[in-house]
Parts: sequence; C-alpha cells; structure tokens
Amino acid sequence: MTTLVKVQHRGQVTIPTHLRSKAGIAEGDMVEASFQRGKIILTPKLAIDRSKFPNAEDEYSPAQRLVIDAQLAESLEDFQEGRGLGPFDTADEMITHMKAELKKLAVSKKSKTRR
Repeated sequence: MTTLVKVQHRGQVTIPTHLRSKAGIAEGDMVEASFQRGKIILTPKLAIDRSKFPNAEDEYSPAQRLVIDAQLAESLEDFQEGRGLGPFDTADEMITHMKAELKKLAVSKKSKTRR
C-alpha cells in the first residue's frame, strides 16, 4: 500500500502513522536518508548520544567491572578444567543434547516429588 505525502516548507515530510508503526519509528528516533535508484530511502537507525555518557568507553562502574571480571575468570577456569558442553558440530546436535538434559531434569524432579 502506498501513501501520498506532501513536501512542506524546507523539505519537511510527515511520515504517516501507519508507516511509522510498521517501521518501528517513534518520535525522536533517527533515520538514515539515502538515494538509491531514483528513490529516497529512509532507514531507522540506533544512535547513541555520547554526550549523555561522559566516559562512553567504559559503560560500567568500577564495582560492576569487578563483578564482570570475576565472572569471566570463573568461566575461563571452567572452560580450562573441561567443565562445559560441546563443542557441537550443528545447531541440531546442540538442541538434541539440550532436550536430553531437560528430560533428565524432569525425571529427577519427578523422583524428588515422590519421596
């Protein structure tokens, strides 16, 4: 479905509500404008206002960074000790493994509730 819109003063165009809704564009959002094959293309874009983040390179507080570093160290230790799953050659192989683990969990829960 196409919609006819009018170009206003200084090139302003109002994007109809139904089109903004379909594209997920809200007031204040940024769109990228480009010209391709005789058409103007508007593409929604995510923009981060870096002025709101004075230290944008480090989005975490020192306390948060300590927790993250500790979790990463624990994960690395688990990996090095062989405590992990996989590697899986395909997604289907991983899904099959996950389903089997869920069945084991369901059986163990049933046996605990019967006690």
